[in-house]
Amino acid sequence: HSPGRLKYPEVREAGSDQWKRISWHEAVERIAKHMKADRDANFIDKNADGVPVNRWLSTGMLTASASSNETGILTQKFMRSLGIIATDAQARVCHGPTVAALASTFGRGAMTNSWVDIKNADFILVMGGNAAEAHPVGFKWAIEAKKQRGAKLIVVDPRFNRTAAVADQYVPIRAGSDIVFLGGIINWLIANDKIHWDYVKAYTNASLIVKEEYGFDEGLFSGFDAEKSKYDRASWNYELDANGAAKRDPSLEHPRCVWNLMKAHFARYTPELVSSLTGSPKEGFLAVCQHLGETAAPNKVGTILYALGWTQHTVGAQNIRTMAMIQLLLGNIGMPGGGVNALRGHSNIQGLSDLGLLSTSLPGYLTLPNETQHPTLADYLAKNTPKTLLDGQFNYWSNTPKFFVSLMKWFWGDKATADNNWGYDWLPKWDKLYDVLHMVELMHQGKMNGFIVQGFNPLASFPDANKVREAFSKLKYMVIIDPIATETSSFWQNHGESNPADPAKIQTEVFRLPSTCFAEEDGSIVNSSRWLQWHFKGADAPGEAKSDQEIIGELFVALRELYKKDAGKGAEPILNLSWPYRDPKNPTPEELAKEMNGRALADLFDPKDPTKQLAKKGEQLPGFALLRDDGSTMSACWIFSGCWTQAGNQM
Repeated sequence: HSPGRLKYPEVREAGSDQWKRISWHEAVERIAKHMKADRDANFIDKNADGVPVNRWLSTGMLTASASSNETGILTQKFMRSLGIIATDAQARVCHGPTVAALASTFGRGAMTNSWVDIKNADFILVMGGNAAEAHPVGFKWAIEAKKQRGAKLIVVDPRFNRTAAVADQYVPIRAGSDIVFLGGIINWLIANDKIHWDYVKAYTNASLIVKEEYGFDEGLFSGFDAEKSKYDRASWNYELDANGAAKRDPSLEHPRCVWNLMKAHFARYTPELVSSLTGSPKEGFLAVCQHLGETAAPNKVGTILYALGWTQHTVGAQNIRTMAMIQLLLGNIGMPGGGVNALRGHSNIQGLSDLGLLSTSLPGYLTLPNETQHPTLADYLAKNTPKTLLDGQFNYWSNTPKFFVSLMKWFWGDKATADNNWGYDWLPKWDKLYDVLHMVELMHQGKMNGFIVQGFNPLASFPDANKVREAFSKLKYMVIIDPIATETSSFWQNHGESNPADPAKIQTEVFRLPSTCFAEEDGSIVNSSRWLQWHFKGADAPGEAKSDQEIIGELFVALRELYKKDAGKGAEPILNLSWPYRDPKNPTPEELAKEMNGRALADLFDPKDPTKQLAKKGEQLPGFALLRDDGSTMSACWIFSGCWTQAGNQM
């Protein structure tokens, strides 16, 4: 019922000062022609070294984080077949540092526990977030822990916020000084022997020995190249024995074991230094240390809740990584009421993170190939499949070839064969990261001609609105896919001081395509607790609004028909893309959910017992354990496998 709700396709013609209503057919045909013309003129099929890269950099795309998983996975297929790598999502803008920190620590870049589980905590630290105000429904479980378990709640924040108002203690801190505070906690825990020793020795890398070349001096780690301002991280690895296994010292006495290197690194963060640099009262800092230290006991557990107050810093990943180290020292990972819990904002931030709608990502936290590191499939698999460093080590990423080949079979279907490396060379290969800032810069320099904006409002959320508006003004075309009118779609309108534009001088054609809201379509999301949840359509969309799947479906079909008819540069990935939907112009949520789950492309048998059949050809898979690297399985997102099995929808 919003007055800004879009109901019909519209176009703002070059130099015009008003919207003009057009038909869906006209909108799709005009956009498809814009896209093909720009792609044909700027598509890069090979780089200077002759490596197939299939990149299209002159059109970028922003993707939504409140859309369904089904929209997300179709968008992924659409973009990569066209060679788009200049793409970004609200998921990364909000919680990119979370994935960088938690995935490298725990293997998965998400909230480690669940909202409901917070009720099992004995101590709750809220730092870098304001859960009472921003996440009021979930925060009730923190209150439940206080009421039922007598849990203590402390808030560390530059601002006395609403969470602090219901906390047992509030500790102020200077904005951006979180690492010092957290480093001080590590030093205090070590100095006061508040360590869960059994946990640290059994479940962390504390005993592993680091290479002799590793070092840290005057704020820089070993391997720093001053000219390139980059690190060569070769010296940061472990010492290996003759069998390729990491050397370790269970006694933790070796001077270069991880434990002693960490102990020496954080020794500088004394309570006095912490108070001086962070502005936090010494007694407040020590109170946090003491409460956390109590959870080192086997019968006590603590948790941390954080949000954008940690992620939106240059050192966001380091903030979160340091807290993850604290929780490992205390044995608070893998425990009810423990964990490092990232609080998400949009309804499907987590799902869109899982689906890899980022410049250099693929679904299931797989990496999009890089032109120098992964020129061939063999290079890709060798560098992205980790080797086990310890006997008995759990290493599910050793299954990367199975995940990746099954993904290729989803992309290219029967066209992906062992002979062509499962269509590997049809994927785009990136040369550098193209995030929101880089895209705006390319537009501003006149190097980007097209921009597709799906459920995003960059003019209102990107830094330097004046520069963003100028950048948009240099585009040839812009496509807005959104349920409501946004500032971005009307960047060419003059709104005085807030948006001093001159429509007559702006030649960008802007198409505004009305899409549906979540309540107007079936589909699934992934909540903060990493649960896949299916929702059913509750109302029809107003006017002529269509779902994102139908809009993307119509655009892709129109583009493919143009390439069939007129050929064009880099047509192979488009023409070979698997698009097996009952209605090619409108893939259904059910079809897409089944593809994310994956299915058997041949009869599957147990490798340990060839007489035992695990799945028949054409059946939905029961989970990712059945994925194979021989082309006999297909799955669009391996971590979602099990969501729609042969028994039906499991969400």
